[in-house]
Amino acid sequence: YRFFGEPVVEACVENGASCIDISGEPQFLEGMYLKYNGKAAGKGVYIIGSCGFDSIPADMGVLYTRDKLKGTLTAVESFLMVKSGPEGSCIHDGTWKSAVYGLADQDNLRKLRKKIGYAPVPVVGAKLKRRGLVFYNQEFKQYSIPFMGSDVSVVKRSQRYLHTELKETPVQYGAYVNIGGLGSVIKLMFAGIFFLLLVKFSFGRKLLTKYPEFFSAGRFTKKGPTQKQMDGTSFTMTFFGEGYSEGQDPQNGKPNVKICTEVKGPEPGYVATPIAMVQAAVSLLEDTDCLPKQGGVYSPGAAFSKTRLIDRLNKRGVEFSVISKPEV
Repeated sequence: YRFFGEPVVEACVENGASCIDISGEPQFLEGMYLKYNGKAAGKGVYIIGSCGFDSIPADMGVLYTRDKLKGTLTAVESFLMVKSGPEGSCIHDGTWKSAVYGLADQDNLRKLRKKIGYAPVPVVGAKLKRRGLVFYNQEFKQYSIPFMGSDVSVVKRSQRYLHTELKETPVQYGAYVNIGGLGSVIKLMFAGIFFLLLVKFSFGRKLLTKYPEFFSAGRFTKKGPTQKQMDGTSFTMTFFGEGYSEGQDPQNGKPNVKICTEVKGPEPGYVATPIAMVQAAVSLLEDTDCLPKQGGVYSPGAAFSKTRLIDRLNKRGVEFSVISKPEV
């Protein structure tokens, strides 16, 4: 999307056509917001990014958790777990390239956000504490790390919109991924350090993009996953939310209610993503009365919070459910 996405957005806006995409690249997503939000609003069209695995499960999962809590949800953490079958799993190198160029261009992303001039999202309730780069998760009995995808930035954009435009209580959000035991941690640390060193330099980026299979230990390939690999792979995203019971002021005292929800589905990149994308498109076409009142460039949560998107996803294998009911 960084290299080829904008002409599509531009053509849609100029010709009065709404569009969705499955980008997981914050710089592209937020760049399109800066450049085309006003124009899209003027044309009455909806440009809705990150409608695949990045970031429908996370963005809509936070809203689902909020709606299932009897009270005021103020903070959520999600933990992603991807399971693969005997054939293993891999990802096409297009995702690898997005990561390489995205990490190399972090300075420009910061400049872009400064140019946009986002209004700060107020912290309601107890502040969500940031976890470390690696930590042992007692809930899952394995190690976890921060999720490096676009989920956090997408959810924050949705929460900002819902707060500023609809006066809803903003939810703090942290995203993590479970990686397994200590051996996995050690391997990931060495690979991560090596990756970050190479990505800083032009020749390093060329090596990374030319030989993705070698540098990712087979996780990213130019061919992508086989059908057997896709059939044997699934994901689970577990949400732990906390907040304040009905009648309790979130500005006073500690959170007194918790909830656990889950989004699960088939292989994330090539099975769950098209399901999410198509159902987002159906919601865009059929739930017009539930969309934001004016066109613009939106995140999924901002665009679809009042639609039947979650119901549609539930019927097609990307399932949202409550794991533990709210407890005071």
